[in-house]
Amino acid sequence: MDRLFDQRRHLIPFRSTLLPQIFTDTLVIGAGVAGLRAAIAARAHGEVIVLAKGDLKNTNTAWAQGGIAAVLQPDDSVDSHADDTLVAGAGLCDADVVRLVVTEGPRRIQEMFDWGMHVDRRGRELALGREGGHAASRIVHAGGDATGREVQRCLLERIRLKAAEGEHSLRLFENCFALDLITPSDEPGSPVMGAITHHPRYGLQMIWAKATILASGGAGVLYRETTNPPLATADGLAMAYRAGAALADMAFVQFHPTTLYLPGASRSLISEAVRGEGAHLLDDSGHRFMLDVHPLAELAPRDIVSQAIVAQMAKQAGQPIMLDCRHLKAFGDRFPGIAALLKRFELDPAKDLIPIHPAAHYMIGGVRTDASGRTSVPGLYAVGEAAASGLHGANRLASNSLLEGLVLGEIAGRTAREMSAGGSPWNGSRSARPAPVPIVSDIRPSDHGELDLSDVRSSLRSAMWKNVGIQRSGPRLLDVIDMLDFWGRYTLDKIFDDPFGWETQNLLLVGALVARSAAWREESRGAHLRRDFPEPLDAFHLHDLWRRGRNTPDTEPVRGEK
Repeated sequence: MDRLFDQRRHLIPFRSTLLPQIFTDTLVIGAGVAGLRAAIAARAHGEVIVLAKGDLKNTNTAWAQGGIAAVLQPDDSVDSHADDTLVAGAGLCDADVVRLVVTEGPRRIQEMFDWGMHVDRRGRELALGREGGHAASRIVHAGGDATGREVQRCLLERIRLKAAEGEHSLRLFENCFALDLITPSDEPGSPVMGAITHHPRYGLQMIWAKATILASGGAGVLYRETTNPPLATADGLAMAYRAGAALADMAFVQFHPTTLYLPGASRSLISEAVRGEGAHLLDDSGHRFMLDVHPLAELAPRDIVSQAIVAQMAKQAGQPIMLDCRHLKAFGDRFPGIAALLKRFELDPAKDLIPIHPAAHYMIGGVRTDASGRTSVPGLYAVGEAAASGLHGANRLASNSLLEGLVLGEIAGRTAREMSAGGSPWNGSRSARPAPVPIVSDIRPSDHGELDLSDVRSSLRSAMWKNVGIQRSGPRLLDVIDMLDFWGRYTLDKIFDDPFGWETQNLLLVGALVARSAAWREESRGAHLRRDFPEPLDAFHLHDLWRRGRNTPDTEPVRGEK
């Protein structure tokens, strides 16, 4: 990797002893399902601070239309759910993590029921849906297409209830941007001791923590076409990389097959549950082409459906694929949010075909962890979309992400207690208040010229979509790597004083890692399609790990295989 991507340990210059100091036992960066569930677990053994980059309505969780996959009926089985996950993951799932998540999933879902989560039912029975890649109807939904919002509401309500019962304090900081993780030195393996943050009212602050849990979500804003909220700018991945943590499987970005595709409209998600209810994909002649592609047709794994849509669009000169919902009964009752969206564009799903297009949806790669959320850096844990736990392999099975957040979030929050019980870099008791470690980030002003940040971000997103999108090839990947290196030369060396600048730097860094991982992986597997290497290869049946200061990846075998 170009040394320009490795020179800067921090985004800004600072002296830790001159900034306001805040202390806690566990710091959770991110307030979606994984972060909130981790915070609830960590609160049982100490004080917790949760950072939300924006407000709580703009997490990836709150935007999630899809449901939660779990085995909740006697005619389903954990083995079936595990098998479906492994098939979708195309050989790169860590089998032990898969088994852990699908086994613990029903318990975590029942816990959410006990905490008051409202879900869709038919009478007293759960109204379980089916989505792509699943052999059974095992998807729990809330409000039809508002599951994520209900999950977020339920977890926040649980936090407020436990506060009233007098548990350890949990403070929630909204609109708080985490710039970088705190480490006492820049050497590899230096433990994480919290984060330096910026708040529009309080400015820069040092938040010191015995355990730090990264639950910062994904990187959809890397792409011009995305279902993600504007805050999904890969910040957690970038700060973990700068702190020395290993990132894994960065080539694997999942593209959702169906987003509304209208000129001038944002790429609004049309949930996979719509296809689960029986909606069809039609080409420009009205032919249901997925029947020719896969035995599961529209319910094939997402990578297969997305790639088939792109291939079909190429055959019809770029004309959009149509989603046919006209035969579905009571669409508005089943999917009220999507129905309201379509109505704004004068589309009636009972009468009209809906133009759709794939869009970047989920970052499968991330900070490499074990089954308890531990990363390669002491004191740092990662969960949810920010993590590469091994659950998803090369392609995430539909509705496994909220499940992962609940299961592995709880485990990581509970495991973080080890940092207060002798494993902490503070080497003290849980009640001890450590003295701040003197840290100096001395960044000199750059001599390089400047580029317009808005142009850099727009060009980056367009280049990623065109060259590191659903279909990839070696020459295009090398071209985009050169482009990113050029933009990085004039952007990553600058000092900015607002989130837009920091986000752009993070996007450039993580985009460079995604492109390099995609160029290294000379095969097609799961969500990663190389037109010049169209088949999966045994030589790449492993995880690629990227660390700061190294030009090529380390590799790690897939865990848990017999």
